[in-house]
Amino acid sequence: MALTLPPLNALRAFEAAARLGSHVAASAELGISAAAVSQHIRNLEDHLGKQLFLRLNNRILLTDAGQALHEGVAAGLQLISDTTEAQMQRRTRARLVISCIESVAEAWLAPRLAEFAAREPEFRFDLRVEPDPVAFARYDIDLRLAYDPARYPDHAAVELVRDHVLPVASPAIRDRLAVSGLRGVAGEDLLHTGWGPDFGTQPTWAKWFAAAGLPLPPGAGYQIDRSALTLDLAARGLGVALVQRLVAGDALAEGRLAVLSDLTLPLSQPYALVWPRTKTRKRHLAQLVAFLVERAASERKT
Repeated sequence: MALTLPPLNALRAFEAAARLGSHVAASAELGISAAAVSQHIRNLEDHLGKQLFLRLNNRILLTDAGQALHEGVAAGLQLISDTTEAQMQRRTRARLVISCIESVAEAWLAPRLAEFAAREPEFRFDLRVEPDPVAFARYDIDLRLAYDPARYPDHAAVELVRDHVLPVASPAIRDRLAVSGLRGVAGEDLLHTGWGPDFGTQPTWAKWFAAAGLPLPPGAGYQIDRSALTLDLAARGLGVALVQRLVAGDALAEGRLAVLSDLTLPLSQPYALVWPRTKTRKRHLAQLVAFLVERAASERKT
């Protein structure tokens, strides 16, 4: 069966310009002049009989026709690239660029990536830890574990978990507070997490004590700017912390931390996995997404 194909160099120029948002950036990536990129795109528009870009001063925006074409072309070129590289043996393992919100990268995502890699010997990844929002195209990100997927309306997304924070401490502190509960905790023993810009509504000890109908005990306690550090210090017996259930799950299962109350505070947005629609067919991506979703779901039941 004969294939209906436009000029492949024109497709490459179009895909690069659409992904990077600039003829100049596309020319730098492809190693040709910006004028050549423009000519390739004009040839493609003539071939298809459709306008693919709106040109506004120094900016280019995809038309509806351009958006529809880009989704298919990007996926197709990615498949061609992967197949070619495999045949040329330039790489023997698939590689994903994974980006993650800092609060769950170390305590949750990293161990699960290691577990998935053990199941898939050819799987390799680059892991970036950074706040939302991220520039998928600029850094060629394949998958993002984000807080609040609404920040990425043009991407594919699946909810991972709508989490909550709960009070935890080492087993020794739990035993010490067995009679009084958190009524007996000193303000100086509270670990306060600086949640950073990722969390619009920040869960705090003041909100937890208010929800419990208790006064916030006086004292500055400890101020820590990363939730993974807060969790580690709580497990070491420094004090009592409010941490996400997702982050604390392994430490709770291993007995390094104990829950001090059934009262929890819900986070305002879910954690989600987000990826460019053009990357959907990239090797290992769908399997990794399914694996992480299944792991998060099974952990909610424990």
